[in-house]
Amino acid sequence: MPKASLAKSESLYGVHPSVAMLQKWLAELKGKTGRSMEEWLALVKKEGPKDEKSRREWLKTKHKIATNSAWWIAERAEGKGWEDTPEAYLKAAAQYVEEQYAGPKEKLRPIFGELLTLGKSLGDDVKACPCKTIVPLYRKHVFAQIKPTTNTRIDLGFSLTHYKGKLAKRLIDTGGLAKKDRITHRIPLTSVKEIDGDVKKWLMTAYELDW
Repeated sequence: MPKASLAKSESLYGVHPSVAMLQKWLAELKGKTGRSMEEWLALVKKEGPKDEKSRREWLKTKHKIATNSAWWIAERAEGKGWEDTPEAYLKAAAQYVEEQYAGPKEKLRPIFGELLTLGKSLGDDVKACPCKTIVPLYRKHVFAQIKPTTNTRIDLGFSLTHYKGKLAKRLIDTGGLAKKDRITHRIPLTSVKEIDGDVKKWLMTAYELDW
C-alpha cells in the first residue's frame, strides 16, 4: 500500500472506543468531582507538585480523585495529548500507522495493507482502530490485531479464547489466555505470500467468535 494513501485515507480507520469513553468522562467530570477539566488543570498548575507522578498522587490523596481520572488530569497538565474527539483521533490514527511503518519497517507496508484490506472485508461491522504500536481490528470487541513486531515480521494476533476445536500448529500461543488478554494466538508473517487460506480461515474464525 503506498505511503501517501495510508497518511491521507482517514476513512481506512474507525474511531477507537476510548474516544467515546473520554468524552463521557469529560462531560461527567465536574458533576463527579466539582471541577471541570479546565478548572482541574488550573488548580494543578497553581497548587500541585511539579512532576507528573507527584501530581497523580496529590490528586488521589488530597482531592480523592479516582486513579484513572488522576492519571488523565496529570497527563493533560503535562501537555500530553490524548484524542477526545473523533476528528482528533482519526488524524492521530493515520500518524500512528505512519510511525509504525517508518524507517526499517517500511518494507512491511505491503503486508499491513493486505491484512487491513482482508480484515475489513470480513464484514461491514469491522473497523480498524490504530494505537501507537498496533492496529486492532474490532467487531464488538478486538478480535484480531496487526503488529509490526520486528523490522522483518508482522504478527497477526487472534482472539481465540472461546474456540473449542483443534488449533493449527502454525498458531503460536501468546500467553494471552493465562493473562486474560484478548489476543491469545498469533501467526508471524514476513511476506504477502504467507497471507494464505490458513491465515484467512483463522481471521474469519476470530471474527465469527465475536458475534
